[in-house]
Amino acid sequence: MPVEGRAPMNPPALLTDLYQLTMLQAYFAEGMTETAVFDLFVRRLPEKRNYLVACGIESVLDYLENLRFESGDIEYLAQLGLFTHDFLDHLSSFRFGGDVYAMREGSVFFAGEPIIEVIAPLPQAQLVETYLLNQITFQSVAATKASRVVTAARDRPVVDFGLRRMHGADAGLDAARSFYVAGVDATSNVLAGRIHGIPVAGTMAHSYIEAHANELEAFRSFARSYAETVLLVDTYDTAEGIANVIRLAHELGPEFNVRGVRLDSGDLAFLAASAREQLDAAGLNDVEIFASSSLDEYEIERLLDGGAPIDGFGVGTKMGVSEDAPYLDSVYKLVSFDGEGRMKLSPEKTTVPHCKQVFRNRRSETFTHDVIAMHDEKLPGDPLLRKVMKSGRRLDTGFNALGEARDRRENQVRSLPEEIRSIGPASQPYRIEMSRRLSAEMLALQRLRAGVASPSKTQGETPFSVNT
Repeated sequence: MPVEGRAPMNPPALLTDLYQLTMLQAYFAEGMTETAVFDLFVRRLPEKRNYLVACGIESVLDYLENLRFESGDIEYLAQLGLFTHDFLDHLSSFRFGGDVYAMREGSVFFAGEPIIEVIAPLPQAQLVETYLLNQITFQSVAATKASRVVTAARDRPVVDFGLRRMHGADAGLDAARSFYVAGVDATSNVLAGRIHGIPVAGTMAHSYIEAHANELEAFRSFARSYAETVLLVDTYDTAEGIANVIRLAHELGPEFNVRGVRLDSGDLAFLAASAREQLDAAGLNDVEIFASSSLDEYEIERLLDGGAPIDGFGVGTKMGVSEDAPYLDSVYKLVSFDGEGRMKLSPEKTTVPHCKQVFRNRRSETFTHDVIAMHDEKLPGDPLLRKVMKSGRRLDTGFNALGEARDRRENQVRSLPEEIRSIGPASQPYRIEMSRRLSAEMLALQRLRAGVASPSKTQGETPFSVNT
């Protein structure tokens, strides 16, 4: 199993929204440093998703451990004319010193469930909002899309071909890691392979074929250089390309070691069937057929449902940008401040107050429902949120290691009800409940904000003490 490396640089502190800094200055002027709790969650699932896969937690922990304002950052902020000297001097020694609770990397989750809970002095918890949303949202989108592609491929290998059309280099690196967590077998992205320890794979481009005098000469040269290679057969005519592979096999005899052929255009179902027939008739039953060309989970499912004899898939653009669901309605909201529950009452954007825990229940090997509860409740099921950072330092839990995250995603998706793990829309969503106590706390706070009751602190507002 690959051993995950580290990204070559830490993100700068200024990679944030301006209003985070203006709020921080206001908090600084008011002396507001009491403990705040923020939840990061997704309000609702995209229309074509039955579940989501949590990814990006490692990036978040790296960021929080290394968050610093460099001298150049302070100089730039001073030039904006928005910040006082005292505040900028305070920023020069800014560090994140809070606690973090999170789901394990690769976990399946659903709308309304906290993926990450940050407990820190209010300014510290506030500043990190933008970067946490950026990392968790994108990487979870990527992991979820790839998980669906892997499901559609039905245990056939999938290779990530998406780097060239993703939205920037950072996206290509983060997505490759997320895809691997989601079960994709390899990536064409060499830097991602180096940084994250992901297997790298690739075939050849049409330009290599075109640069040679003829297709057979190109195949001959490439096969001489690379054992167990995959030859691209559709540059000119696919049937003739397969015929040239057969000619090469006759030329090389026992030294023929081409592992497969790649189809990258046209009617993939028809071409795969024709190629399989040609190869088998020539005794090349072990030569595999690998397909690419604008694939996603829907096309892969269609091909395999139709019986196309395809042994593996290269998936690029549509997985790389999650074409059918490119964003999540993710938010980072204050749920407790100075020991008191906080909630937003806006229509369709109401939040749930207080520190929380999520319990996942199962019957035999199948998940049945989740319960969102108060942090110190002891309810049936497996608690999903674990302490991953204490006083700004990562805990040596080890549960976000890349290989473990990959295994976790596979096991959890396998444990979903069949309709929920399918790529089609489920007739009924996965069941999410709220505990009676949390429901009562929410109702009480709603009444308080409506002026019906007087404020009182919640007893024992200490997050997840039983799960450290």
